[in-house]
Amino acid sequence: MNIGIRNIGVYIPGKIKDSIKIAELSGIPEEVIREKFGIKMVHEASEEETVSEMGVRAAIKALNGFDPKKLDLVIYCGSEYKDYYLYNCAADIQKRIGAVNANAFEIHSLCSAGVYSLKIVKSMMLNDEDINHVLLISSSKETQIINYGNNDSRFMFNFGDGAAAILIEKGLNENIILETAMITDGAFAEDVAVYGVGCKNFNKSKDIDCKDKFLDVRDIASMKERLDPITFDNFIKVIDRSLIKSGYRKEDINYLAPIFMKRSLLQGVLNEFNLNEENSFVLEEFGHCQSADAYISLLEGQRLGRLKDGDLAVLLGAGTGYTWAATVVKWGKGDINEGSSHM
Repeated sequence: MNIGIRNIGVYIPGKIKDSIKIAELSGIPEEVIREKFGIKMVHEASEEETVSEMGVRAAIKALNGFDPKKLDLVIYCGSEYKDYYLYNCAADIQKRIGAVNANAFEIHSLCSAGVYSLKIVKSMMLNDEDINHVLLISSSKETQIINYGNNDSRFMFNFGDGAAAILIEKGLNENIILETAMITDGAFAEDVAVYGVGCKNFNKSKDIDCKDKFLDVRDIASMKERLDPITFDNFIKVIDRSLIKSGYRKEDINYLAPIFMKRSLLQGVLNEFNLNEENSFVLEEFGHCQSADAYISLLEGQRLGRLKDGDLAVLLGAGTGYTWAATVVKWGKGDINEGSSHM
């Protein structure tokens, strides 16, 4: 039984914060923001464009006329920074899109959740006869919790707001979800956080500085020293492992749908698989929309004709914590047999 992606919907706010503005806010030269960070612009949500509201708008686009009453599950897998401090965003979206027969819950793994959630959804659908249609939603309003005056958090200046949703269907021989691989290194778990909010500092909340309500890095030099030697290799490992589990070889990849990353790092990953930027999509005009990145890249790749029927696509994500994840999707329509070995 195949599990396929029926449709993808993306919602991006209209307001733009370009590389010039980010340079003004951060004090970093605009050329560095544009060339090294890889940011031409990010999008910034308005007050009304909450995390749930953007999720609803992406969900409606993904449904594209599909009756929401036929959904069995609505799953939110986006940012933990949501409308409220403690709040079920999945249930809110379920109600607002009219998915009255669906259950709703959330999956959190920071920026790798979108990629890994495909494995969770596929496994659930294959093991539960009652689950036939699932809407998976990721939304992010991280620009609100970025402190451009904190140079230690500069690698997060790429965050942009937006949402994506995908409609997944059991028995659909189209855009078939194959296998997933993940690596977790919990040694990085407390390197990045909003340190002023949470149970550790609850009793000190009245004394918390405003700056501690933004994303921060505990020790940027230490994190960089430990992370830089392993992150490229871990990206390659999860891609390789997801391909092997799916019955394919590294030379079989046609398209890489990545999380936002520096252009130099992306080019290194693409080179490893004999690909180039025409086999991917650089999110330089979207920014890093948390775990929605890979979904946006799939949709943009298809729109640009880079992702075609019959292609083997790999979705690639990574999240602080640290986790690296890859999921293989056999793209296109037709009777494509899952797991056909090309080895």
